[in-house]
Amino acid sequence: MATRYTDEFRRDAVRIAVTSGLTRPQVASDLGVGLSTLNKWVQKHQHDDLMSGPHEDVEKENARLRKEVRLLREEREVLKKAGNLLCGPKPMRFAFVDAWKEVWPVKFLCRIMQVTSRGFRAWRSRPMSRRQRDDMVILAHIREQHRLSLQTYGRPRMTEELQELGLQVGHRRVGRLMRENDIKIIRSQKYKATTDSNHTFNIAPNLLDQNFSADGPNQKWAGDISYIWTSEGWLYLAVILDLYSRRVIGWAVSNRMKRDLAIRALDMAVALRQPPKGCIHHTDRGSQYCSHDYQKRLSEHGFKVSMSGKGNCYDNSMVETFFKSIKAELIWRNRWETRRQAEGAIFQYINGFYNPRRRHSSLGGKSPLAFERKAA
Repeated sequence: MATRYTDEFRRDAVRIAVTSGLTRPQVASDLGVGLSTLNKWVQKHQHDDLMSGPHEDVEKENARLRKEVRLLREEREVLKKAGNLLCGPKPMRFAFVDAWKEVWPVKFLCRIMQVTSRGFRAWRSRPMSRRQRDDMVILAHIREQHRLSLQTYGRPRMTEELQELGLQVGHRRVGRLMRENDIKIIRSQKYKATTDSNHTFNIAPNLLDQNFSADGPNQKWAGDISYIWTSEGWLYLAVILDLYSRRVIGWAVSNRMKRDLAIRALDMAVALRQPPKGCIHHTDRGSQYCSHDYQKRLSEHGFKVSMSGKGNCYDNSMVETFFKSIKAELIWRNRWETRRQAEGAIFQYINGFYNPRRRHSSLGGKSPLAFERKAA
């Protein structure tokens, strides 16, 4: 009676005969099969390979790999659009699936967002809660204030802005909605030195001594110069701040950092405020501020001159804080082809946002103009 061998046994026998390095008689003897039978199995295996060809398996593998790569790309695209929602609550993930169900299959989206299709269907049929409706209203206000603040308001200032609009909302809720919807502050930077203290002009004493508080306007002013990069080259910005309200009361721009730049900013501030004699005017030791022309202007208007200590940026930290704000909120996040474009953007920032709208924690969450109106 002939022995019936399984297909698996035949495949193993052929593999041993082809790859083990033993002779066919040795393999046949070890496996307990006839030599002629083993030879027939090997010949049939080789015939099947020739008929199907190795390219058939390669094509199947390539097709599988192409499908896998396509799925991975789609998964990556979904995750990019989802942002931090994967770590958020299920209702937010369900909302994402609902928003993109016309682009990708629901089962595919649910698998990536780690929710079930059944849960998604239940969520769609479930009416939205009062808190969810309120969250949508608050989120719409957050997005609008984020745009109006030039994407600079974090949780504390955003909360103050919403509360002033009449919304009953706390820091935690605002922080959660900003985090879940990937609403962030943008920062970047570029550096260039602007203070030239290597000169022979006279140096004034430091009258402020880092005391930047004032009981009213036009008691203490501070000035400094910074820079903006454009495709045409550097644009220099000089400003004068009233330390009482942090308001920018004078500013000027130029393609060269000369003494007339600082003088034009001072002239604007004087024309706007008409300060009384004895107002302290504080700057660093830069040559623009120590020049004879600038000091003559200060003397004509009765200013008390004050200057920072050598190399001590903290002595003029209020103006440094303004420059940090304008750089983080405007300059570092844009690129201008011309100096004219940059000048227009600075004008809009100072007169359209910083003075009338931007909230300062040191002013009780008020803008410079609002703080001055309240004090008046």
